[in-house]
Amino acid sequence: MAKKQKYYVVWEGRRIGVYQNWDDCKKQIDGFTDAKYKSFDTKAQAEEAFKNESQNYIGKETKTNLSNDQKLKLGYPTHQSICVDAACNVEKGIVEYKGVLLPEKEVIFLMGPYAGGTNNIGEYLAIVHALSFCKKNNLLLPIYTDSKTALAWIRNKKVNTTLQPNVHNTEIFQLAERANKWLHSNTYNNPILKWKTEKWGENPADFGRK
Repeated sequence: MAKKQKYYVVWEGRRIGVYQNWDDCKKQIDGFTDAKYKSFDTKAQAEEAFKNESQNYIGKETKTNLSNDQKLKLGYPTHQSICVDAACNVEKGIVEYKGVLLPEKEVIFLMGPYAGGTNNIGEYLAIVHALSFCKKNNLLLPIYTDSKTALAWIRNKKVNTTLQPNVHNTEIFQLAERANKWLHSNTYNNPILKWKTEKWGENPADFGRK
């Protein structure tokens, strides 16, 4: 009897996406810290799952190929990577975002302020900016963000905000649309990962305005 085909979703790995066989999926998650993936019976199920957060399908389970000893040794991610974050001043109605290179903690880009945006849009722009920066400089670095919403938008290659365009936020909506187009017209192999604030402390790209 022929083995039933499975489809695999990789939410966190070397390259996220939907894969039609285990070998291709394994290449993305084998040895990858805190990889998140799951198999599905149909392509439609897998594609729908990929549009959503991994915890909707695997709960708090985190699949990883690291041993407990390796996890203990890993600790704070001081390996070379880029951390991004955004800050939104609601009173002034402005958004900024930046990228910081680890372990040097060097600010490699700082953008804004932009009027009339949201923190989530800023986080999304920061990730795409980091991806573009890496592609221009031929860098295969992990990119960390503490925004689950921005991670979901990146997977869907589209901003999904309830914010409505107006005369004040034209620029940031133009930037968001440009970011959408960049994701649709470019490929990348940079892992995009969730910064674990509860384990590692504040994101190094944080603006310190909480």
